[in-house]
Amino acid sequence: MISNRELFLKNTAQTSSSPRLFEIVKAEGVYLYGPNGERYLDLVSGFNVSNIGHRHPNVIEAIQQQLEKYLHVTVYGEFVQAPQVKFATELLANLPSSFGSVYLTNSGAEAVEGSMKIAKKYTGRRQIIAAEKAYHGSTQGALSLIGNPAYQEAYAPLLPEIEFIQFNNTSSLDIITNQTAAVIVEAIQGEAGVRVPSSEFMQALRQKCDETGAILIFDEIQTGFGRTGKMFAFEHFGIVPDVLMLAKGIGGGMPLGAFVARKEVMDVIKDNPMLGHITTFGGHPVSCAAALASLQVIQNEKLLDTVETKAALFRKELNHPAIKEIRGMGLMMCLQLETFEQVYQVSNFCAEHGVMIDWYLHCETALRVAPPLTISETEIKHACEIIRQGIEKFV
Repeated sequence: MISNRELFLKNTAQTSSSPRLFEIVKAEGVYLYGPNGERYLDLVSGFNVSNIGHRHPNVIEAIQQQLEKYLHVTVYGEFVQAPQVKFATELLANLPSSFGSVYLTNSGAEAVEGSMKIAKKYTGRRQIIAAEKAYHGSTQGALSLIGNPAYQEAYAPLLPEIEFIQFNNTSSLDIITNQTAAVIVEAIQGEAGVRVPSSEFMQALRQKCDETGAILIFDEIQTGFGRTGKMFAFEHFGIVPDVLMLAKGIGGGMPLGAFVARKEVMDVIKDNPMLGHITTFGGHPVSCAAALASLQVIQNEKLLDTVETKAALFRKELNHPAIKEIRGMGLMMCLQLETFEQVYQVSNFCAEHGVMIDWYLHCETALRVAPPLTISETEIKHACEIIRQGIEKFV
């Protein structure tokens, strides 16, 4: 009989020539399980998706209840669907009052596309500025914002009138002018290897956008929903963006994204032309039911209150001379090593010993540490012991 691994390689599209090929048959809490009894402590969280752990019982219950009512009924925005309404209302209740409208999507990249459109139409401008080493997704528009030409060249031409600032470099903000429709930045650069900006930079960026009339768009696709110790990472910097892009941790493990804006900015898609931005499956009712349950878990279980303590424990347990730097904020951090070969060997060692760890798209010399926020101190200590063993063996 042909194995699932063989069928995977034969029949599903491959995104690299060397996929990791771990087969997962079950996930529960902070653990992944393989077909032969393997158990992995998950330090990746599906790339910052499973913030409340895998298959949280409240999320499963919400999904099951919605399955008894309806699945897809029509394109987003036409019918009143309670899961969408309830989740959007609760989401806005957790945001500053300047945010007044939520557009629900399927994914983060789709949220990026919609955000670019409303910024262009609202301002009547065309130039969009992003940051070097940014990652915002792989669709044509989102790919245009990636500050790494190696990922763009094969798919050119992409969107015109895209310029780049240097992330966390205030002097590079001079390219933002009254011709700029929007500046799109990650609250913390994720795939660049968890680069945390200064509050001074973020405040200068906010001021520059105010002076020029540019829309400030924050990508919180990786950082949102408690990952950094606050519900949203922009809260660390003393500013509020004009548009907020969300996905990954938003859905409790279900596919969902959103962009959130001031109502007058969002309303530009209502006419001239009508239906200026549409999606068939965006805001799927089952995903929205899961998202509401997930948001309530973060609040009711007070998960934000434990993030800093857990992050400090990781830093203490991973204080090792071979780790050049530990960067990050909250439970979004990376371990900087010297070479990709070291990262690859350590990550494989960890997996062989029951700890799943990974690396970054634009920073292959660093290990990704982003466990579910529900991870216990005992589990942190165990994971760090395995990581230290791997580092001592290969670095």
